[in-house]
Amino acid sequence: MPDNYTRSELDTPSTGRRRRFFSMNADAIGVGAEKVARFLGTGRYLMWQTVIVVVWIALNVGGLWWSWDPYPFILLNLAFSTQAAYAAPLILLAQNRQDDRDRVSLNEDRRRAAETKADTEFLARELAGVRIAVGETVTRDYLRHELDDLTDLLNRIEDKLEDQRHEHRTPETGARLDSNLDGSRDGSEG
Repeated sequence: MPDNYTRSELDTPSTGRRRRFFSMNADAIGVGAEKVARFLGTGRYLMWQTVIVVVWIALNVGGLWWSWDPYPFILLNLAFSTQAAYAAPLILLAQNRQDDRDRVSLNEDRRRAAETKADTEFLARELAGVRIAVGETVTRDYLRHELDDLTDLLNRIEDKLEDQRHEHRTPETGARLDSNLDGSRDGSEG
């Protein structure tokens, strides 16, 4: 064993391309198979096949001098067998390609459904958050009630301040104010 190879390199199969004498484009063959399968499934194909069979039988039975395929119609049976031998694999190939497309489409549908579900769940969470936020906002009634409470509080504070002003007045000042009030009344009368 040469020294330049490691054990793992010898255990791993080579991935190099092999030379092929005949190269086929699998996708092109699949597209062709689908076209043939689609044609074999049409009424047009059935009509043409019926016309060919009727003409074949008519020429071989009725044509006395030109009968290339006598009564058991072995050549016609061989043609049908050959056609069936090619039609069945072509139809299967077309079905396999359709299955592959369906699988890809299904995977894409699943991915979109998962995205839609995630988006829906996100929107539901956002909506719940908005509902909670709206539930905590100040309503008009709440604000009116709070303003009424503040107004009552301010009125009580003003009343207390007024009471304190009346208590801090001296009796002389109060008497003077009373006499001034009485004097102004007297002066207005005279």
